[in-house]
Amino acid sequence: MRDLKIPEQRHPEKARKPDNAQPRKPSWIRVKAPQGDGYKKTHEIMREHKLTTVCEEAACPNAGECWSQGHATMMIMGEVCTRACSFCNIATGKPPEDLDPFEPGRVANAVEKLGLNHVVITSVDRDDVEDGGAEHFAQTIRAIRHRSPETTIEILTPDFLKCDPSVLEIVVEAKPDVFNHNLETVPGLYPEVRPGARYFHSLRLLQRVKELDPSIFTKSGIMVGLGEDKQSVMQVMDDMRAADIDFLTIGQYLQPTPKHQTLDRFVHPDEFKAYETAAYGKGFLMVSATPLTRSSYHAGDDFARLRDAREKKLAQR
Repeated sequence: MRDLKIPEQRHPEKARKPDNAQPRKPSWIRVKAPQGDGYKKTHEIMREHKLTTVCEEAACPNAGECWSQGHATMMIMGEVCTRACSFCNIATGKPPEDLDPFEPGRVANAVEKLGLNHVVITSVDRDDVEDGGAEHFAQTIRAIRHRSPETTIEILTPDFLKCDPSVLEIVVEAKPDVFNHNLETVPGLYPEVRPGARYFHSLRLLQRVKELDPSIFTKSGIMVGLGEDKQSVMQVMDDMRAADIDFLTIGQYLQPTPKHQTLDRFVHPDEFKAYETAAYGKGFLMVSATPLTRSSYHAGDDFARLRDAREKKLAQR
């Protein structure tokens, strides 16, 4: 395939690295503050069912838009992560509690009350649990299927790095519609950005999902603006396709606080568009590449397009 030229940034916005200060966001990355009755209703349902959302914990810039439509990404297995990724705003340390056996039911009740056609369920890493929370994910999927059988389910899982490889089968056998695990960044930045993870383990995890059940869509994403270059992003795309990943997301890294991983730069929308074009050329069924792209942003609409793309591909054979 002809190598596509990724355009240079037209409006450079370089972070000031010496003091790790937060640079001013360019116009294309700014969002409206949360507001409206829909947002309030979603907030009330999350509190009523005592649920945690990654939207709040990770300070997602799209929370206002998504919550106003009743779309909240629920985060199971607690609020404390056993990893310490330098980009992430979620609390890290030793989780103070065991897994809550009633949580899957509360998640299912909230999904039913919100009337969701598509739901995204994610979690913290729980390296303190023998199966990494695999059975908890499976129970949550089954509970949603029971209460809302028409709802399609997307999960965004940990890497289960410290578990027996067989635990992945527990999750796959519950048959989520989409299995997502984010690579987060290019392999050269893993020691700095994602020190507790292993790049090729994460790739193999997604490849193994396809081997266990080819009907499940696989999905992964990275952030840009961390100091990666064009060639490394293209290599990640190639690695993902070699692992038969269907859906790629690319979004802008936003530094949560001055203590987190330093923002290298704001990537211009033209660069995202060029990455999207390159990714489709490499064979992904679905690509979402914009500054505000996040794993669960517009996930329901994207799932519908993903399913249509597969049907179209099968019809062409």
